[in-house]
Amino acid sequence: MATIDFGKTLYALAPLAGFTDLPFRSVVKKFGVDLTVSEMISSNALVHQSKKTYRMVERSPLEDLYSIQLAGSDQEVMRQAVEYVNTLENVSVIDLNCGCPAPKIVNNLQGSSLLTDLAKMGETIRTIKKYSNKPYTSVKIRIGFNEKNPVEIAKICEDNGADFIAVHGRTRAGRYKAPVDYDAIRDIKKAVSIPVIANGDIDSPEKAKRVLEHTGADGIMIGRAAVGRPWIFHQIKEGMEEVSPALIKAVVLEHFDQMIEHYGYYGAVMFRKHLHTYSKAGFQGASAFRDLVNRIEDPKEMREVAEAFFSQDYISRPH
Repeated sequence: MATIDFGKTLYALAPLAGFTDLPFRSVVKKFGVDLTVSEMISSNALVHQSKKTYRMVERSPLEDLYSIQLAGSDQEVMRQAVEYVNTLENVSVIDLNCGCPAPKIVNNLQGSSLLTDLAKMGETIRTIKKYSNKPYTSVKIRIGFNEKNPVEIAKICEDNGADFIAVHGRTRAGRYKAPVDYDAIRDIKKAVSIPVIANGDIDSPEKAKRVLEHTGADGIMIGRAAVGRPWIFHQIKEGMEEVSPALIKAVVLEHFDQMIEHYGYYGAVMFRKHLHTYSKAGFQGASAFRDLVNRIEDPKEMREVAEAFFSQDYISRPH
């Protein structure tokens, strides 16, 4: 089972519901990301043997540093969920979600609502740590719920056994719109002795460099900026500014083929949202293309349309 070398900068793919499934993670992994994380997994669904949830924790053979993220706060349910994850091979990390802002998650004392009950958050971290047979227990946090209390939250994570934390530099109230507070991530890094991964609006090699220098973080985690641009980790690591249309076409078709292999016929419909984001890379007729794929259900037809669209050159360079 792979271990994490925090002696060098760690590059991680953030969990994104509906996007960071096995096909997407497989594609991103080929561009040099170190740690991949499952979509957020409901501990309740896992314990109730949901077949859909079982599929969500499957890993690609490429994922040599793989984390499964659990959501929940019921200790008995979390114990059972962890014990199921224990049966899965080649999982290096169990991560506790303390950052999701979605109301349906928050209303059940899960996700970012655990930031309103730090005692319960600490207890849940201890439960994972106690029952997990994986090398690492981590926590994905925000810097507060309504108000900022980043250091207090981070110390709770450290004191209750987290081996490292990933910090989204917004409060729950800030959702995804408020400015990211990189100062708060820097304060956390100074206050705790466990590794800290910075997260939030890191969307270019220049931004990644600035965030690492400013926060002193041990790594960066990228989510939304990798959607439609899975090569962003290679750009950051290698300092590569542009990608070729030929590369984008190859990535799109490989991603599509993996979606069909994983989900079957309906994978084509699920892939529409990815074609929407890939098409924003500077190609002519992108709006008409998006309208067209919204009406296609047949995988063979969708692949042919996508291949034709992405065979053209840029009309404007992607940023």
